[in-house]
Amino acid sequence: MKRFSRVSHLLSNTGSGFFRGGGPLAHTSIALIGTQPGAKSALEHLLGAEFEIVALADESSISAALFKASIILAGNTSHDPSRAMALVGRLKENLPRAAIFLLAWTSSEQIAVAAIKGGVTDYFPAPVDLRDVADAIRRVAAARVGERGIAPPKTQSRARPIIGESPPIQAVRAYLLRLAERDCNALVLGETGTGKDLIAETIHASSRRRNKPFISVNCAAIPDSLLESELFGYERGAFTGANAMVEGKIQQAHNGTIFFDEIGEMTPYAQAKILRVIESKQIQRLGGKANVPVDVRIIAATNQDLPKLVEEHRFRRDLYFRLNVALIHLPSLRERREDIASLLDYYLQHFNEQTGAKVEGFTPEALDQLIRHDWPGNVRELKNTLESIFVDPPQARIDVCHLWRAGVGAPGINSASERERLLQALQSTQWNKSKAAGKLHWSRMKIYRKLAQYRIADREEIAEAATTA
Repeated sequence: MKRFSRVSHLLSNTGSGFFRGGGPLAHTSIALIGTQPGAKSALEHLLGAEFEIVALADESSISAALFKASIILAGNTSHDPSRAMALVGRLKENLPRAAIFLLAWTSSEQIAVAAIKGGVTDYFPAPVDLRDVADAIRRVAAARVGERGIAPPKTQSRARPIIGESPPIQAVRAYLLRLAERDCNALVLGETGTGKDLIAETIHASSRRRNKPFISVNCAAIPDSLLESELFGYERGAFTGANAMVEGKIQQAHNGTIFFDEIGEMTPYAQAKILRVIESKQIQRLGGKANVPVDVRIIAATNQDLPKLVEEHRFRRDLYFRLNVALIHLPSLRERREDIASLLDYYLQHFNEQTGAKVEGFTPEALDQLIRHDWPGNVRELKNTLESIFVDPPQARIDVCHLWRAGVGAPGINSASERERLLQALQSTQWNKSKAAGKLHWSRMKIYRKLAQYRIADREEIAEAATTA
């Protein structure tokens, strides 16, 4: 007997919900099956109150919540494509009108191919970015309620603030304002974690395309075997399981912006396909014969040295020049340390609101250590550090012990190097403790505490001792 044996009875008693085609819905219902812990709360934060989300352990957890869902997110932790497709098959058989997203927490190309052929609405390979999932949910929800003649759910703006007032980040912000007046392609270069996706979102949100789609594509996650179906879409009957025409991501971005993240990872085959789209402003769906015109702004980003890849013939020169119309270099966090305190305040408030905690701030020692940290992972590492601390947040302020647990610094600070820095700051400021505190990003009280800790006599005391001797 099938696990969904009660589906007909439940559907016949769901009143005027989604599957009965009744009146307008107050919420779009989403069911999560076998997703990772925290996915529900993260999606609730990203999507807002217009979406009702229910998490189920697996599809055997029969409940009315599953059968009234218009969108189902199925998590897959197996490397075996047959198991993933068996789940998708059961869902499609018993819930034919639900949109099914497959989230692969352990990804493989075989599962990706099977997912596309199996007719899932969308497939998200590991590592799954829930922001991309939230965008796809909004698109599907808007399209489905639009078919029924009712207003789509409100969407939250993806434009996040660019934090910081350092000269490098002010220069980036000023350039983006000028760039917003143009409609050219753009290339964003910067180390990993510097916020290249944020820059792309900001360009889109500031442009004339702001009310049109913003579609993000992770170039490193799409194998050549899935490139055409993923980017260009496919016609009904293009392959086994293609039961309907599906738009690719480029067509989904029509009149809007498409963001190619990690463009340096794109294969030569993929580069040639993208170059053709830029030149012809057309796509052809897999299995189709007609060309489909598309109007998209392309923003590309990479943490690689793209000019070097061009010289090494690993990236097409003609594609590089078509992308590099407007070039944005993002500074690393090491190059704008004066912004670290502002970023910490921003994410402190963010995680306080998200978790309901009431962390007041940072001790001077913790703030000093955070400002001096090299941040090889840049802003993403800073955010992840605070998120780690908020798993078990302190009652009052974040101290160095909380940083150690989050992987920043280590117990047993090198006192000799700290003593050296203190002496250098004092000597360079003629022993002016206020100025030395400013140079070290310390408080005056910390200066006095460290003088006592390292038994450093004041300059006047040293001079007096020398005279007496």
